[in-house]
Amino acid sequence: MCGICGTYRTGNRATVERMVARLSHRGPDDHGVFSDGRASLAMARLAILDLSHAGHQPMATEEELIWIVYNGEVYNFREERALLEQAGVRFRSGSDTEVVLRMYERYGDDFLTRLRGMFALAIYDRRAGSGRPRLLLARDHFGIKPLLYARHGDGIVFASEMRALLGSGLVDPAIDMQAIRELLTLGAVQQPRTMLRGVAMLPPAHRMIVDASGTRIERFWSLAVNRHPDLRSRPYPELVETLGATIEESLRLQMVSDVPLGAFLSGGVDSSLLVALMRRALGRQINTFSVGYGSEGAALDESEDARRMAAHLDTIHTAVTVSGRQVRDHVEHFAASLDQPSVDGLNTYFVSLAARRSVTVAISGTGGDELFAGYPWFISMVLAEARASRSVHTRLRELVASVVRSSAFDPLVVGQFGPAIMAIRTTASFLSRYAVRNLVLGVIDAARLIAPPHRAEARAGRSLVREMRAIDELGGEPALERVTALTLRGYLGSQLLRDIDVTSMAHSLEVRVPFLDPVVADVALSLPQEAKLGSSETLEHRGGDTYRDTGAKRILIDVAKRYLPEDFDRQPKRGFTMPIGAWLGAELADVVDDTLGRASLVRRGLFEPDEVERLRAAFRTGRVGWQPIWLLVVIELWCRQVLDTVGASAADAVPSTATQPVPGAR
Repeated sequence: MCGICGTYRTGNRATVERMVARLSHRGPDDHGVFSDGRASLAMARLAILDLSHAGHQPMATEEELIWIVYNGEVYNFREERALLEQAGVRFRSGSDTEVVLRMYERYGDDFLTRLRGMFALAIYDRRAGSGRPRLLLARDHFGIKPLLYARHGDGIVFASEMRALLGSGLVDPAIDMQAIRELLTLGAVQQPRTMLRGVAMLPPAHRMIVDASGTRIERFWSLAVNRHPDLRSRPYPELVETLGATIEESLRLQMVSDVPLGAFLSGGVDSSLLVALMRRALGRQINTFSVGYGSEGAALDESEDARRMAAHLDTIHTAVTVSGRQVRDHVEHFAASLDQPSVDGLNTYFVSLAARRSVTVAISGTGGDELFAGYPWFISMVLAEARASRSVHTRLRELVASVVRSSAFDPLVVGQFGPAIMAIRTTASFLSRYAVRNLVLGVIDAARLIAPPHRAEARAGRSLVREMRAIDELGGEPALERVTALTLRGYLGSQLLRDIDVTSMAHSLEVRVPFLDPVVADVALSLPQEAKLGSSETLEHRGGDTYRDTGAKRILIDVAKRYLPEDFDRQPKRGFTMPIGAWLGAELADVVDDTLGRASLVRRGLFEPDEVERLRAAFRTGRVGWQPIWLLVVIELWCRQVLDTVGASAADAVPSTATQPVPGAR
């Protein structure tokens, strides 16, 4: 795991040296720079495989005609290495980086279709021949690893994090107001957009090629339904066995490591299943980690569930109790670590801080809910679509809504007709029904919160359906598969994975996600609906909030039954959240006053001060939740820690936690 950066047809060695200095937290073990006048590549290395100097990057072929910088892990590298060796390729290291380099050399751009793993990489090919020299950038299937880029003249500058891009001096630190609008509504900037104008995130499962003919971006993999068509007709017990074996294989591949490895354990189904399989495969105790809170977060605390599961699975468990005071002590470093503002990430930040004291790699259950219908909106969307399909007025409502979604109506959203416009926009189509779930703020409130001079640029009042269309990768499929794709490409890709990456790497911890393997995804998207949600005939009549009551994640529950305690599926589904609302009114109150006071708001100029004060008053009286207040605080702290430090040295630009203790570890 590393941080990578570079330039092509712009910048120089000094440019990337400034950039890589801001990635030292991602790679404290080694760093390297290559520059030849046309391209400059650099990396900061967290050594996981082949800890020797043979794994040093940038890495090149013997003739030094192909160079690579690579962030991530390819889990099937041993199998691919064996195939290359059979073809006569000789290796100088035991690292997966060299395997990836040789795969490109042998297979060309389509080598990406052979990879199973998480990666963001850059390959500079200066061999003679048509289409060369060239730069290739690529990102893994789900976007587990980040890769940002910006154009500078006729060149490209790229990096793992925004702070490194800003360190180049080639990127204008101008906020994209459309990103602010997306933040206020969805809680995260939706890729490929980023917080800065002119900076983009390379989309998951895409590659960028820069050569003499120009710049092009191509998709190399897509989500697809029924890549295993036989699964929908096979008996359910066989499906359970098939899925169990697929998950076990993915986990086995991802447990390869030359450094200590552990796991996050919330006590929920996904993480517990993976820990059980790890314990079984290794035949020894492993380190597990969970987060809990004091009395103010008792209703949200899963740490007791995690302790019971750890005892059942016989792990070496560390439970971290996080207090408001500890959040107050770390909040500036957290905001800087986010790299882009988000409403999420604080939980992973603290559990990663604790885990890094014992391990360098942690396994996470992220992806189980997205692939196996674990969130409440899967059931509600399936039911809503079934009802809409039976309504004779559906087509008429969608026709009217499509007209009202026109950008011509956007400025009216902040006025007296806003509620009526939104009512028409959000009741008709599948995407409109999905878009309004789990919003931080509604479209009207978000539009009013943006300072009036910026509303036009932000496209305040814009229908969220426009954002949803870009990630509707399985738009022609049934409701369950369609929601799966929307959740994978939206909430997971733009929020969860991005936050997990930057908050764990802030502590030099690598997090692996075995559910997010293209082989697992292909199996999951080939299963019948009944395997994930139970009988469709009883779906509308179920009550309760436990997995057994709702039928959610049915097949994953059944895979786990042989390993986990009896009645483990009686626990309610709880989101991995924190008592931030209580802290905002107590230990973080001074931070709120400082960041959201009128003077601060006027100086930054992003938000309308009167609307912010109205929102704060609504929060104090319990009429709105904590999420919008917390998000506004994080945005201002991020601006201070990231944007306002442009031009500072790397040491001054990134706060350190090196001298701060792990909160509440026991």
